[in-house]
Amino acid sequence: LSIPILWQDPFSNKQSSLFIPIYFSSLGEGEKLVIKECLKEFGIYIEFSKLLFDYARFLKVLYIDQLANDVMEWMSFKLNKLELLDYDSRANPLITLLFKLFLENGAILHEFGLYHYEYLKFELEIFHSLEQNVQFFSRLQHLSLNIKLNNAIENIAKLLRVLAKNTKKISALELIFYSKYESKLFHILFPALIHFIKSQEQLRKFILDVRDDCPTEFYGIISALESQNNTLQEVILDGCVFSTEFEVLNNCKNLETLRILYCDTKLLKILDYNISTLEISYSQFDVPIIVQILEKIGISLQRLKIQSGMIILEESLLLEAIKSFCPNIIYLYIADFGLSTQLIELIGNLQKLQFLSLGSDYHASKGVRKILVMQFAKILPSTLEYLDIVLGVLYGLLEPFIDILLDLCNAPLKKLLISGGKHNSEKNTKALIRYCTRIRTLNYVGIVKNYDYDIRNELEKYVTLVPYDDIVVDC
Repeated sequence: LSIPILWQDPFSNKQSSLFIPIYFSSLGEGEKLVIKECLKEFGIYIEFSKLLFDYARFLKVLYIDQLANDVMEWMSFKLNKLELLDYDSRANPLITLLFKLFLENGAILHEFGLYHYEYLKFELEIFHSLEQNVQFFSRLQHLSLNIKLNNAIENIAKLLRVLAKNTKKISALELIFYSKYESKLFHILFPALIHFIKSQEQLRKFILDVRDDCPTEFYGIISALESQNNTLQEVILDGCVFSTEFEVLNNCKNLETLRILYCDTKLLKILDYNISTLEISYSQFDVPIIVQILEKIGISLQRLKIQSGMIILEESLLLEAIKSFCPNIIYLYIADFGLSTQLIELIGNLQKLQFLSLGSDYHASKGVRKILVMQFAKILPSTLEYLDIVLGVLYGLLEPFIDILLDLCNAPLKKLLISGGKHNSEKNTKALIRYCTRIRTLNYVGIVKNYDYDIRNELEKYVTLVPYDDIVVDC
């Protein structure tokens, strides 16, 4: 049972690339000759082995860029190079043959991502094989396409038409646009993309990531989401400029989560429905617009994430709006706010709060911040189980006061996330031990940087220390 599970997602970043020759050994004799000749150009010689299993058929997750990275990493290892080889187009046959192997050996994908078309040669033979091996995409649930304007556009359109015919159960679709539109995009690719979206029966998550200098029009792609108005639950928009097409989202009856990241603030104005999760990221906030939105939908909000790359000038107005209009928050993530009396009052007012992530900025002297931390610790609600005071950075701004925070905190925390750096480590360690002994609910401490060995041993008598990224909870 464990063998198929291990080979379902072998190209994730946590895996070693040393398994790549196993896949090469699964190829036919003619294809092995192509592999040998291709590797010989790099000065790499390979011996094929006999296999106990047909490992290729166990594959469930395939992102072409991850596959290419693992192949190049393995080649770098064979050449005794410390740094990863720059991608070389001479390696394209290796990627294409492995894709063909998975396709023809019975793999049934659940996730597929096509980020670098140049790695994969979509020859006529590949499309013929896709038509013959319909099981390959028949259970596909997650599809991610990175759309650049190059010679692969026609092939991506063909792939979308194959997918529209053979898979109807896509639950998550991610589209990343990199370049300005040209006629090739909206005459060839967009009709295929619109047809594909309309062909799906249970699309729940839609991600649109617009990079570089893309125009504002989407030529019907967003409007096509109206066909999913009974199933769509989450929409993520990144870098988008407002278009009237986005108003179709108001027809999505079951939309629960909206994430607007570095988009035109006009997009917020289209919100005319109750959602439970809202994430907003801007380099500069238009606070009055956000206040209007919170007044409209705040009663239904349960999870709210707000972050900016700079200090929010109208911070007080925004905090007052959250306090007034969002009483049912269970998850709150606030970055780049100063620790203030108003922020403390807001947190104390959220009597259902379970998850709190706080990135405080310097707005006061160290003496004043010490007093504020004391007040903060005392008002943390009895429902709170998760507290992140560093947001992944090495030195959190509340770090000098962790001992005060823990000594005065009565909230039954199960997870606490701190930096774990050397600063005041002995003092903080003793405070953690006192908290664990007094409250007895803390199970995990997530740390950005490991403690010294002796301190770690002492702490682990009371609580489990884990890397920050392993237990961080996102909105």
